[in-house]
Amino acid sequence: MSDGEFVPTEVAISRWSPNQLHGVAVCGLLAVEAEKHSPGEGFVPARFTVDLFQQVTTDPISLHSEVVRDGNRIKVADVRLVQQGQTRSRATVTFLAATDDPPGTVWQPDLELPVPEQRIDEAGGAAPLFKSGAGDWLTDFRTARDAERKVTWNNLPTLVAGQPFSPFQRAAASGDLTNLVCHWGSHGVGYINADMTLSLSRLPEGVELGLQALDHTSRAGVAVSSAVLYDRRGKLGTATITAISNDRRRSPSTTESKPVAVAAE
Repeated sequence: MSDGEFVPTEVAISRWSPNQLHGVAVCGLLAVEAEKHSPGEGFVPARFTVDLFQQVTTDPISLHSEVVRDGNRIKVADVRLVQQGQTRSRATVTFLAATDDPPGTVWQPDLELPVPEQRIDEAGGAAPLFKSGAGDWLTDFRTARDAERKVTWNNLPTLVAGQPFSPFQRAAASGDLTNLVCHWGSHGVGYINADMTLSLSRLPEGVELGLQALDHTSRAGVAVSSAVLYDRRGKLGTATITAISNDRRRSPSTTESKPVAVAAE
């Protein structure tokens, strides 16, 4: 069993509500706790699933976790985020032992993964870049309200004040941006995601990460969407979300660039 306590800071606040944390911070915090159970070198955090079933507010946060399977090739841990005695969100992480790939060739999609010439690899994070269709890279996603395929390129700031941002934590936090790239359309962002599943074949290299919309389907206000996560070396995994229509609180400014720091108590 492992436990941690955190106090959210102003920069972790969601654009949906002034007393709510955004999903990037919640997913990242759950990853901080989950990574405490990593078996270490030779294992990959191959799947990280987050359930965002209740609003996480600016109140103090407690994180609780336990290992549910500890084998030679697979280790699984559960994490809970608790506020005021209630579980507000939860996550499961699956660590798999890395080995050689089996022989043979397997089909893969031929994806063009856009990478900006401009580097945003400065220490401490940087303002994100955005891309819509074949257009140029943008610094403000609100300037491209259309139905083109979307991409975001990020160097997220440190998640927990005073603690380094690990590659896994960076990938986990970035996965929540799937809601942005898959649901950023001609009228802004009209969905809010209820979960996020990140699947990784390897950890990211460097501080820059791209996320490109891969698929989207919706009906009766429920959407299922996925995005490709990649770095300058290439593809490293996918993120999938289910989302619900949030049109009454449609967000025109969800990604104004701010850090996502959370103070450790």
